[in-house]
Amino acid sequence: MRVFVDCDPGIDDAVALAYLAARPEVEIVGIGAVFGNGGVDVTADNALRLLELYGRPGVPVAVGASRPLVQAPRLAPHVHGDNGLGGVELPPPAGGPVAESAAELLVRLAREYPGELDVLAVGPLTNLAIALGLEPGLPGLVRKLVVMGGAVRVPGNVSSHAEANINNDPEAAEAVFAAGFDLDLVALDITMKTVATTEWLEELKGVPGEKAGRTSEFLDFYADFYKGIFGVRQCAMHDPLAAAVLVDPSMVTEAFEAPVRVELAGALTRGMTVADLRPRPGGDERRPARVITGVAEEEFLGRMLDSLR
Repeated sequence: MRVFVDCDPGIDDAVALAYLAARPEVEIVGIGAVFGNGGVDVTADNALRLLELYGRPGVPVAVGASRPLVQAPRLAPHVHGDNGLGGVELPPPAGGPVAESAAELLVRLAREYPGELDVLAVGPLTNLAIALGLEPGLPGLVRKLVVMGGAVRVPGNVSSHAEANINNDPEAAEAVFAAGFDLDLVALDITMKTVATTEWLEELKGVPGEKAGRTSEFLDFYADFYKGIFGVRQCAMHDPLAAAVLVDPSMVTEAFEAPVRVELAGALTRGMTVADLRPRPGGDERRPARVITGVAEEEFLGRMLDSLR
C-alpha cells in the first residue's frame, strides 16, 4: 500500500503514524502537515521527529496550510500540549521539510501513482481542498480517502454539533466531501466508542523499547485530558482508528452510506457534518461517503499494541 498522510501531529496523529510505520506492507510515500493541533511549523516538525522515532526516516514531509480557507485558526494546546506531543520532547530531526507544499506533494504523488495512492486525512482538510484546486481530477487519481472527522449521529466535541477537524475548516471539508472521492468517514460516532482503556494504557507501560515508552508518555497527557470527559483515565483513539480502517478494512463491522455535507452558515451548527439519511432512489448527485459505525475494537487495540512492541 502506498499511503499519503495529511495530519496535524498531535498525540493521536502520532499513534496513527506508529500504526502505519509498523506495517511492512505500507509504504508511507509522503506526509502533509497542516495547522490544527498546533501551528503548522510545529506539526511539520513533529511529523519529522515521529517518523524517526517510529523507524521511517526519509519520508518526505511537506509544510501545508497555516490557516483555514476563510476563518481564523483555532489550536488545541489544552488537548495536546504546547508542543503537540503532551510536552514530551523528542530529539531534533536529522532533516527538514521538502520544498514542495503539502498540496503540491499530494498532487505529484497522485499523478505518479494513479489509482494506487491511498490518502489518510486526520487533520483539518485545508491541504486537500488546495490540492483539489491544483488538480480537480484528484478524486479519480486517489484509490481511497479515509477521513477522521465529523459527528453524524452524535454530539460534536468543539460545539454542540461540530467535530474539531471539520470545524477547523468547514469550507475545505465541504469541498472535499463534494469532490467525489471514494471516501470512508471515521467520525466521533465510532472514535468516541473505541478507547484505549486504563488497562490498555497500563499494558503499554510494560512494553519495552523507546517507541512504546515515548508513546506511553504522549498518551499519559492525553488520558489526563480525557479523564475530564470519561471520568476515568482512558482516551479516544481517533486517528489511529482511521489508520486501521484504511490498512485493515476487515475490522469494519458496521457502516452505512450517505451523501455528507458540511453546514457553513448556521449560527449554532456551523461545521456540522450532515448525512442525508433518507432512502435515496437517485435524487442526490453527490457521491455517498461510507460512514463507519462499528469496528472490531479488541482486534484494533491488540494490533495497536503490537505496532509498538
